[in-house]
Amino acid sequence: MKKIIAFAGSNSSNSINKQLVAYASSLVKHAKVDVLDLNDYELPIFGVDLEKQLGGQPNNAHKFLNKIKESDGIVLSLAEHNGAYATVFKNLLDWMSRLESKTFFGKPMLLMATSTGGRGGKSVLGIAQNRFPYHDANIIDVFSLPLFNDNFSNGRISNEELNEELKSKVKAFQEAL
Repeated sequence: MKKIIAFAGSNSSNSINKQLVAYASSLVKHAKVDVLDLNDYELPIFGVDLEKQLGGQPNNAHKFLNKIKESDGIVLSLAEHNGAYATVFKNLLDWMSRLESKTFFGKPMLLMATSTGGRGGKSVLGIAQNRFPYHDANIIDVFSLPLFNDNFSNGRISNEELNEELKSKVKAFQEAL
């Protein structure tokens, strides 16, 4: 059985991206899914001076990187803060990339974002699509959910057209595993 990790690039306790990633990963068939919470991998703000002072990278960076290594695929939904990654995700990526520059190890990835606005996190998706291949991301498909509060309820996408779009992208991701 394939092992999938799913997580939101957010540390909000009410993260809409975590809700989306939990739903999307529930659609993956015949796989063991581990939904991770970045709050369980708290890290100090990255800096080379701090890294030197610590004598390397914090244990939580190692733990998260090992979750990626041990998985067969990644479902990720990025929060968008001021058009870019949330600080918590960028910080995790910075620490992990000091351990392995190819942090995603070529694992198939379903990359997503949502927001309460009409663009659905498209700015952060664009940044990720441009940047992640340098970290050996194998982005199989990308999904943006606009107007989260209008299109998501009861733990699922309520807009049927968007729901069918996500299901087709999950299917493509699953076929790549």
